[in-house]
Amino acid sequence: MTGDEILALLQQGRGQEIDFKAERTSARKLAESLVALANASGGAVLVGVDPRTSASGSAELTVEGSVEPSAKLQGLKGAEAARDKAIEAALLTDPPLIIPLPEVVTLACTEAIRSGGKDVLVITIPPGMPHVYSLRGKYLIRVGAQNKPLAPKRLRRLIVERGEVSFESLMSPGATLDDIDWDKAERYLASLEGMSAATTEEALHNRGCLVREDGGYRPTNAGVLLFGIQPERFVKSSEIIVARYAGREMSDEFVREDIRGTLPDQIRRAEAFLVSNMKRGVRLVSLEREERVEYPIKAVREAIVNTVAHRDYSIRGDEIRVFMFSDRIEFYSPGRLPGHVTVDNIVEERFSRNEVIVQVLADMGFIERLGYGIDRMIKLMRDYGLPAPRFQETAGGFRVTLYGHGEGLVSEEIDRGRWSHLDLNQRQEKALTYLLEKGRITNREYQELCPDVSSETIRRDLADLVNKNVLLKIGRKRATYYIFK
Repeated sequence: MTGDEILALLQQGRGQEIDFKAERTSARKLAESLVALANASGGAVLVGVDPRTSASGSAELTVEGSVEPSAKLQGLKGAEAARDKAIEAALLTDPPLIIPLPEVVTLACTEAIRSGGKDVLVITIPPGMPHVYSLRGKYLIRVGAQNKPLAPKRLRRLIVERGEVSFESLMSPGATLDDIDWDKAERYLASLEGMSAATTEEALHNRGCLVREDGGYRPTNAGVLLFGIQPERFVKSSEIIVARYAGREMSDEFVREDIRGTLPDQIRRAEAFLVSNMKRGVRLVSLEREERVEYPIKAVREAIVNTVAHRDYSIRGDEIRVFMFSDRIEFYSPGRLPGHVTVDNIVEERFSRNEVIVQVLADMGFIERLGYGIDRMIKLMRDYGLPAPRFQETAGGFRVTLYGHGEGLVSEEIDRGRWSHLDLNQRQEKALTYLLEKGRITNREYQELCPDVSSETIRRDLADLVNKNVLLKIGRKRATYYIFK
């Protein structure tokens, strides 16, 4: 860290990721700040700065019209002793903090610091520390400029997030062996090669789907999610909400399905929903007409599988959401990126939050190359002539967006050619021509186009166009209308 960076931190003042300590601070007090930062998002502690004169961060480190910085910048009398104390503080924590060696930085005499030549010790806590840390049995976390005790609920959540205890490996509260669909479990085990176990229960235990208790077995959260009867009874908010919107933004015009059940079944049903709601058309590729669906189906499958496999199932009140718009599909998964994975390194780095779920899904063939779904998704999209997926981390989750061809996929001329083999009657062709011009059609508008036929015939015509994957039905009852798929 440079002198200029130290000055910037002094001007910033104490906060969520910055703390100041005087040289006389005890190793125990110093350890409190290290634990709090490590259990939060990391940061730095500057030793040799009086925290009492800098907590507000209001003093400025400039010459003209400013407070002399020596009012809070004390410097170190014994730099090596301060470094030793910092190392001692890191070893007081449980488990001991493995962090970069504390760094002594000498602030040169500059226009900003007239009394330069002072040493400051910088203790850096990297973000994404691997454990949950305590000091003498007390768990702390950084909140603003203070170190505060971790509330029990937040502590449990942090323990799961840091991988100290995997949520999927915990016994599922209230679940028994009667809550497992044994037909599904046995079909899965029969598909495995080299799986040797005396009983089905033992085999599922070896896979992490059951745990031993009082001489018997109980399902884990992973076991319930993968093979349970109504898993949502035990793992709340474990469903997928899928929806298709008519335009590029969320609106009251949509088709929705709430998908529950085991994770393998959810993946299949979510994929079926998206594929059935994709637009189909023709694009010119190398001066040749090529029929295709809106997105590469394998890329869509990879996105669904990754969302299901890596979500944080300990989060309640938030589901996986897959929203399909006219120009994109958004896959939202509760829980931020796990471990050391970030948006910047997501292609290169691997970290599995749910190792049991990932392994079983791989056994079932949902994941072709374990850990390479992101690379494969990017390649599939680019090979299809589409942009690479967009990855975003939100305040409480992670979003993957696949962008399609939008309106460039289908043209009026191509659509009419595509209808020729569907054996449509003249009324239906008239309705599709109306749709090309208006973008949507209702039962009433269809009736006005064909006044000599009954309402039941109109209903059958439209239902036939939906069954032939030409139209998509939006809304219910009197609010119903139809658009092109």
